[in-house]
Amino acid sequence: MIKVLIVEDMRMLRAALVTLLRQEPDIEVISEVASGKEAITQARRQTPDVAIVDINLPDIDGFAVSEALLTVAPNCHTLMLTSIGRPGDVQRTLDAGAFGLLEKDADPTRLAEAIRKVDSGQQVIDVQLALSALKTPHPPLSPRELEALRLASEGEGPAQIAARLFLSTGTVRNYLANAVTKLGARNRLDAIRIARSSGWL
Repeated sequence: MIKVLIVEDMRMLRAALVTLLRQEPDIEVISEVASGKEAITQARRQTPDVAIVDINLPDIDGFAVSEALLTVAPNCHTLMLTSIGRPGDVQRTLDAGAFGLLEKDADPTRLAEAIRKVDSGQQVIDVQLALSALKTPHPPLSPRELEALRLASEGEGPAQIAARLFLSTGTVRNYLANAVTKLGARNRLDAIRIARSSGWL
């Protein structure tokens, strides 16, 4: 049996996923949770084979969950779900160590197939998302500039970001200014908007 952990904050959708997967003879839903922190706790306790993780969660995003599962449940393979389908999400999924990415409006039969493939170590990426990713340029920002912008998008100021990244406040200000310039943004908030809409944050 493939032991599955479902991580989805929308109760109705989570229940639908559970009902759908319980019809599969070789898949067992061992836990269902509504937040990223709960997912990490349950993965540590129950050691699932596959975690189905929504990208957009109320506390920490699915990418952070996937990265955490690499440590707390190294034998668990993550399959990400998205309702937005931003091209940049494909690269972020792979960078986070996940094995797959599906759109939520995909044919339900594809989910069980994807779980089996991910469990066996294969990668599963939605075809339309993969094609969009190929047509979308890579972010013009350096990893440090992206990280500084990501923390800024969470409401942290330059001093807080500097402490988190072990940098000087001046260096962080430079990274944020570079991000605004490279993205052709009007200001920091506009840079965050552009990066988010491109799926880079």
